[in-house]
Amino acid sequence: MDRYVTGAVIRRLREGKKMTQEELAERIHVSGKAVSKWETGQGFPDISLLEPLAKALDISVIELLSGAYIQNRNRSSNMVKGKFYVCPVCGNVIRTIGEAMISCCGITLPPLEPETAEGSHEIRWETVEDEYYVRVDHPMTKEHHISFLAAVSDQGIQFIKLYPEGNADARFKKNRVMYLYAYCNHHGLFQLKV
Repeated sequence: MDRYVTGAVIRRLREGKKMTQEELAERIHVSGKAVSKWETGQGFPDISLLEPLAKALDISVIELLSGAYIQNRNRSSNMVKGKFYVCPVCGNVIRTIGEAMISCCGITLPPLEPETAEGSHEIRWETVEDEYYVRVDHPMTKEHHISFLAAVSDQGIQFIKLYPEGNADARFKKNRVMYLYAYCNHHGLFQLKV
């Protein structure tokens, strides 16, 4: 593990909850002196205390370890405001409705920030009856390819996984699609407003 909870993080989160060191200590069944030592950098909480400590501070263990508090501000569950996360190790793709703390293969994943689709990542589409035929004219080699295409509406997401040496194209139902996405395994996420 290359990161561990720091005293500064514990203090910031504890003070944010308007708790004293003694109150926090009581909740996790340690002494106030132990919490004081953690916050002053003279010691670290035992790994067995991470879960109760995170629970007392109302955050996840991953957030506690990273020092970041993630709050989903998309309370209305607007699908268009969702985020994509892709694991660089295994290729796992996660789509959330809003901000989240996502971890895969031991790595905390940042949300992907889509770029405008242009050049070799330009997303082309045409209407064919009640569908959009979508394609990206991009190399599809094992080393460099479009990994997925997606169509997002205010009601949901349509997702097509692509593979090297195949075609970078897909068909999506037109129903209320607002954005098209393409993910390049070298250059990231690209977006086109329909």
